[in-house]
Amino acid sequence: MDLRIKGQKALITGGTKGIGRAIADALADEGSNVSICARNEDEVNAAVEALSAKGVTAFGQSVDIGDGEALAAWISASAEALGGIDTIVANVSGGNAPGEAGWRANFEHDVLGTIRLVEGSTEYLENSENASVLIISTTAALEKFIGAGAYNAMKAALLNYSGALAQDLGPKGIRVNAICPGPIFIEGGAWDNIKQNMTAFYEATVAEIPVGRMGSASEIAAQAALLASPLAGYTTGTNIVIDGGFTKRIQY
Repeated sequence: MDLRIKGQKALITGGTKGIGRAIADALADEGSNVSICARNEDEVNAAVEALSAKGVTAFGQSVDIGDGEALAAWISASAEALGGIDTIVANVSGGNAPGEAGWRANFEHDVLGTIRLVEGSTEYLENSENASVLIISTTAALEKFIGAGAYNAMKAALLNYSGALAQDLGPKGIRVNAICPGPIFIEGGAWDNIKQNMTAFYEATVAEIPVGRMGSASEIAAQAALLASPLAGYTTGTNIVIDGGFTKRIQY
């Protein structure tokens, strides 16, 4: 299927590994030009080189999403390097650290980082014929998972923000959607670490997934690419759950 996004310009935060990198790869494979950011400069440079090898324009910078000025500078530099912005993907998270520091990290990175990305990109998106915002949340925002923590709560806040934002930006021609991934296994990622060090918990989680396995980053990226496409031009204000049936709520 031709997603008709060749030549489009997309920004992805946290684009060097995991879901963010998979989304950058999926968009580049479809011919979109991409800009990524992450904290590790060497990883950013390596990712930009790999993305450029796909025959698209790729740009990247080392950025801490919690630093509003640095994020704004990256957005501006990305728009200049790519010639505009059609899609933004808010993917970075502050993690799941305990205590008040964890709450601050998740608020600064997950919530404020997303808001700053949106507000800093809106003027560019308004000039696009296929403008879209995609916010990566989690099924932990939908049902209780593990404990009452900052990661789950801040990701839930993003779903409320995403839905309201779709109403606000729709008249400007900008679509807004969210994706809630369930357990996604990424080599070297959180679930890989849990598998190695908390085997019983890992196996119990897999046992709760009806399809019998965890998902892959590429499965999330495929949906992200579709949402960025004009083929999804009537889709906005939607939260798409991709979890192999892990959450047990009925999704009306």
